[in-house]
Amino acid sequence: MVKNKNSRRLHKCPSQNKTKKSVSQITSSKDLIQLDDQAESDNTAAPPEPQITIQSQRGFPDRVYLLASVIFQNNHLKKPTAHQLVNYGSERELPLPEVRDEEEQRAAYELAFSTLKYQELLEDIMTDSCFYLTQPMPDEQMSLAAVMLYDFQDRKFLPRECKLEEEIVQEVRDLEDYLLRFKTRLAASLARCRIKHDLLSIECILPESVKKKQERSSNLPLYAWVNTLKSSLDEVQGVLKSAGFSQVKSIGQLEGQTFCQDPHCGDLLVFPAQLKAQLYSTKLLSEHKLIIQDKSCSLGPNAVCSLLPEEGHVLMVGSFSGLTVSHTASLIAEKYKANSSNQPQVYVCVNNYTEAQREELELTVSAMGCNNVKLILEEFQSLHACNKQLQKVCVILLTPKCSVSAISNPVDFILQENGDTDLLQDLSQGSIAQSKLESLVAQQRKDIDHALMFPKVLAVVYSTCSSYPEENADVVRKALQKAQALSDQEGEPKQAKFRLGLSPFSSSEYAEATDEKDNFFILEPTEHTNGSFLAVLTREPEAPHNVIARANARGILDKLGSNHLTRKEHHGNASRMKKAASVRTTQSHLSASIQPKHQQTKSSDSAKLCGHQALNNMQQSSQGKPKSLYPHALKSTITSSFSHSRQECTRSSCSSSKLEKSATPITTALHASSSPATPVVPAVRSREAHMEVLKPALFVLPPVHFPNFFPPQHSQSRFSPSLTNKFKRPAQIVSSRSSGGLSKDAREKPFLCFDFTKTTIKKS
Repeated sequence: MVKNKNSRRLHKCPSQNKTKKSVSQITSSKDLIQLDDQAESDNTAAPPEPQITIQSQRGFPDRVYLLASVIFQNNHLKKPTAHQLVNYGSERELPLPEVRDEEEQRAAYELAFSTLKYQELLEDIMTDSCFYLTQPMPDEQMSLAAVMLYDFQDRKFLPRECKLEEEIVQEVRDLEDYLLRFKTRLAASLARCRIKHDLLSIECILPESVKKKQERSSNLPLYAWVNTLKSSLDEVQGVLKSAGFSQVKSIGQLEGQTFCQDPHCGDLLVFPAQLKAQLYSTKLLSEHKLIIQDKSCSLGPNAVCSLLPEEGHVLMVGSFSGLTVSHTASLIAEKYKANSSNQPQVYVCVNNYTEAQREELELTVSAMGCNNVKLILEEFQSLHACNKQLQKVCVILLTPKCSVSAISNPVDFILQENGDTDLLQDLSQGSIAQSKLESLVAQQRKDIDHALMFPKVLAVVYSTCSSYPEENADVVRKALQKAQALSDQEGEPKQAKFRLGLSPFSSSEYAEATDEKDNFFILEPTEHTNGSFLAVLTREPEAPHNVIARANARGILDKLGSNHLTRKEHHGNASRMKKAASVRTTQSHLSASIQPKHQQTKSSDSAKLCGHQALNNMQQSSQGKPKSLYPHALKSTITSSFSHSRQECTRSSCSSSKLEKSATPITTALHASSSPATPVVPAVRSREAHMEVLKPALFVLPPVHFPNFFPPQHSQSRFSPSLTNKFKRPAQIVSSRSSGGLSKDAREKPFLCFDFTKTTIKKS
């Protein structure tokens, strides 16, 4: 079988001359020939340096190998027939066999992902050792041979340890026997490949981007957010400190049994990677008080919580787990826990989830104690603002499926966040195929464009874990441009425009790794964190004329601001104007009917002005008195009748001492001024201003003062508080009038009495 060198993507590992010499001394070409002729039971062959992986040195159960082989079969790199070294058959999209627990599933995906990374190397070993040509097995079993060969060389070609209660898969056991009989030849072939490509270890054959991710993934710390529905940040920190943990200030100081608080998310704690077992011993994880999840998944929920108004709801769309939903719901519930009667809801669009994924999401949300989560089974593209459930949605959290190219441990992330497993083959080679990238971008554009169409949405949070600008800034900018174009179209009611909002996170700790240009929040992947991208699109305040235009387009404001009226509208406006004129005529006749005949005299005007001032004093001093003495309708009528002369009243000054000395002249002056020099013709009442509109009422004013009857030296004095705060009840006025004269109190404390059922001022 001819080998095509162009089909291989092998990368030499940079090394020094001394290192090259040591490799050649370990295994020379003569030694390799002798190894081929050795007995199969001989274990003296120099094994390759082991690769650091998560699996045990004892191997895996049979069902893990079987699941890993199906995953590899569905995702392996399929070459043209002329370039194939090993034929895996033509079957794709095989159903995955069931496994017992989550750890076995994770182990199977990790094993399949590692096999994808070293697919070409493993094919070289199988062909060079003649294993592929001499073993009578169908092509469909070569995927199982590839994953078992990778695990075999990782265990230094030592046999695995099987448990007695382990489930036996005969297909796996038969293939394991073949590999054990060929272990010497397989080890020799691996050694020749390392010498040929000058590899210190098999990791050197990987692309540089894959090697960097693999190195970072082994050093990534653990991130865990505090579930405020079960506990609090102070309580969790107290439990950790009582268990022997010590708190440090930054991630760079994490060493030993320590933890720190994340600089961007206040509810996020960071631990060294090797402390997972110690965290389980505190029972914080088992009691769902502390949740381990990648930091990139916590940025979106924290951003949404900072943007959500008190009476608004949240809509989550995209690819996420029940942990992300629970985190969002717990943050919102904690922020608005005082408003328990109208707590914001979290609506989750799960139309692209399988039945098993939906059940898992519901179980996770229930276990976290979230009661404000509701699932929507409809497709997001079919949801509109008219949906009754979404009337109060103010913020949309959009985390679409992306290339996950900024994640150093993609297998863990894809499994935990319901990502796309079809990306495993591309991620194993360090780059995403252009066709897959374009497909992802197209779906992202659809989602964000539709999110911006909701008229009541105030903000859209767009978050990915991609390092490609096509999935990040380019998607956001094109979405804003499209929304701008739709808003500027003529003939359509203009919607409020969206713009880039400020990032809700500060970059004090990650100043070298964060780029906030154009208001984007970009976190580059480092040995301390995975990469992520976040953008906040906020709605601009809508101009008033746009609001009126949209209301007129819907017929809400009856063509407000339009000069062109239909005949029917013109007739309706004429009727309304006629009624308004009639009301104004009635009000003018009514005001004329209650004016006194002697209103042209100067003394009468002064009486009105001072009476108005006394009314204000009466209102201030009557807070403890019954409200029935000062009816609201009577107060408004008197205030309007004296409003014309308010300024003149402020200029006049009254003397309380003069009122006390001369009560009789005031009464005489009132009688003298009751007959004006020029009689005023009473206003004729119209039939429309019938007196049934008003109820008979009496208004009593306190003692008044006319400056003409007092000596000039006391003109600057004011009312005496003892006089201004005393008033006569209407009952006393009626009794004194019926007796034909004034009572003793009335003669000592004169007053004016207005009877609104008459047209003149009563003299008393």
